[in-house]
Amino acid sequence: MKILAIESSCDETAVAIVEDGRHIITNQIYSQIAIHKKFGGVVPEIASRNHVDKLPFVLDNALDDAGMTLADIDAFAVTRGPGLIGALLVGVSAAKAMAYAADKPLIPVHHIEGHIAANYLEHPELTPPFLCLVVSGGHTNLVHVKDYTQYDILGSTYDDAAGEAYDKVARVLGFPYPGGPQIDAAAKTGNPDAFDFPRALSEKDNDDFSFSGLKSAVLNTINAKKMKGEAYRKEDIAASFQRAVIDVLVEKTMHCAKRLGLTKIAMAGGVSANEGLRRAMASAADKAGAALYYPSPILCTDNAAMIGAMAFYDYQTGKIAGLDLAADPSLAIGES
Repeated sequence: MKILAIESSCDETAVAIVEDGRHIITNQIYSQIAIHKKFGGVVPEIASRNHVDKLPFVLDNALDDAGMTLADIDAFAVTRGPGLIGALLVGVSAAKAMAYAADKPLIPVHHIEGHIAANYLEHPELTPPFLCLVVSGGHTNLVHVKDYTQYDILGSTYDDAAGEAYDKVARVLGFPYPGGPQIDAAAKTGNPDAFDFPRALSEKDNDDFSFSGLKSAVLNTINAKKMKGEAYRKEDIAASFQRAVIDVLVEKTMHCAKRLGLTKIAMAGGVSANEGLRRAMASAADKAGAALYYPSPILCTDNAAMIGAMAFYDYQTGKIAGLDLAADPSLAIGES
């Protein structure tokens, strides 16, 4: 089954064609990072307008790369939510138009479920049940993937997502957007023991996250140093901050996996490309005798291949939308 998928939830305009949920035929991505960098973050209106401008070209590139036409496609899939409403509407409108024109099924996909499904593309041997840590700019969740379309949300963030905290700390340190890769790079030459930043919600069996206090502690430390005229190394701040984030993510994930008796652990979302997190999680999984899975960096950030992968399993359970499909910027997982 060949599914053409569209992803436009934020600032990537992406089109992919995926076969049977596991094989990527083509995966085309147009990133708006260069456009939004001068603003220090994504501007929703600008993102939406760029999706309108670029989606037809990305679609043509995908079909040309695959050597296919719309007649060769068995179904169309699109990110319905969550995300920026204007950006989502561009993708949903395009997918509905193509599904109508080709008289083929339309499959709505949840963005976070798509991130989880990116692991199926990278690891054909991976099957549920497993525990997945979802870490991105807008989400930090521990998800028990009980089956391909059945999830239990075990933990969520009370405030800032991990990726959001990375971007805010990076901005204060003077690093360009996006901040996550900049922090990760700076941390490699910094001292992670230079500052003892807090780890919130460390109580036993607490699977939730909170990074707002950590972010504030970093900002207060920097401000205090500046007021006293004391020198500090940005690399030390980055390394200490990153260690605090990673300690929390790894500890909660491993504790949760042990409690549930799960020996397969996956990561998904943009922050799962962080090299420090990957090393720490791999070490912890090895000690626990658990198998660890994560996608290649190109499949960690927003892309349409993950939407096509998830759509295949949604289709198997009858998740087909009509032409009245609406974008939902606050869509809950399991409600695509």
